[in-house]
Amino acid sequence: MAEDELPPKPEGPLRAGWTTGACAAAAAAAAAQAHATGEFPAEIAIRLPLGQIPVFALAHRARGADWVEAGVTKDAGDDPDVTHGAMIVTRLRPAPPGSGLRFEAGEGVGTVTRPGLALPPGEPAINPHPRKLIAESLAAVAAEFGGPLDWVVRVSIPGGAELAKKTLNARLGIVGGLSVLGTTGIVTPYSCAAWIHSIHRGIDVARAAGLGHVAASTGSVSESFVKAHYALPEAALIDMGDFAGGTFKYLRDHPIPRVTLAGGFAKLAKLAGGAMDLHSARSRVDNAALAALMRELGAATDLPADAPAGAYLLEARRTGVPLGDAVAARARAVACATIGPGVALDVLVVDRSGDCVGRAGP
Repeated sequence: MAEDELPPKPEGPLRAGWTTGACAAAAAAAAAQAHATGEFPAEIAIRLPLGQIPVFALAHRARGADWVEAGVTKDAGDDPDVTHGAMIVTRLRPAPPGSGLRFEAGEGVGTVTRPGLALPPGEPAINPHPRKLIAESLAAVAAEFGGPLDWVVRVSIPGGAELAKKTLNARLGIVGGLSVLGTTGIVTPYSCAAWIHSIHRGIDVARAAGLGHVAASTGSVSESFVKAHYALPEAALIDMGDFAGGTFKYLRDHPIPRVTLAGGFAKLAKLAGGAMDLHSARSRVDNAALAALMRELGAATDLPADAPAGAYLLEARRTGVPLGDAVAARARAVACATIGPGVALDVLVVDRSGDCVGRAGP
């Protein structure tokens, strides 16, 4: 999958939303207030890390003999977030005094099974920033209404196991459901922060597993080819999508001995021209540069200026010039300039039918 497959961005100003972590913290605060006062609030306000104080309406309230829980419907604003509209439920059970907070994965929240992530294997996939926000929100309720600071905190996302199939969680070793994410508590529309987060965590997991070779791919076709070509395990596959710059910069700071970059011809032609964001809305194939490259290789072309990149590839095949190899070499040079000398990089250009039509590097 590539970012081009996301829904088109709406016109005009975009509305921000709230992260899963912010929703879990709001639900936790509401449950704690109900425990302290005996009544659930109709809505709950929490303070986010950057000082904003959003108000969340409660969509679920329940209590049992030794627990109380509340739920918030996630509003991701105009972002095409997979969890938009999902219910985020936090259940609290009092814990022994002085024990602090203990987190549990409820329905639809995954469990970490591989090293390399911010949490050790066996922990519920509730990331450190949301845990901190939940702790601060519970402390604020205790300061205002009284009540304990020691809780067993269970976060659930009904239907989350099915939603997780649309994410990269399984590849990262997070099984059983979604991750509870969020650094600031705010979802910036179309920032694709969750995707970039998954790229970085995929590199972390590969490093922790001791893998010496990973493949970063722009889409499913190129990934399928490189996986089969090098017989790579699932943990070695990085779904880079259009985020070349974010991938390369992270590899520069967190190197892996060998990296294969695999992508479609048009995507890698953009990279060859210096683009680091390969999305169709933010970079274009330089047809004039492709035509000049064809001439350098000994085959002139009279394709129209608005011809698709694939037309140049077909023309190169017809005239017998190695355009794919030339694009791969230039894309490799751009990538190496960002990644630096600590990584051995090879580049594979894969056409829509899944065939390799160009390569460069060791």
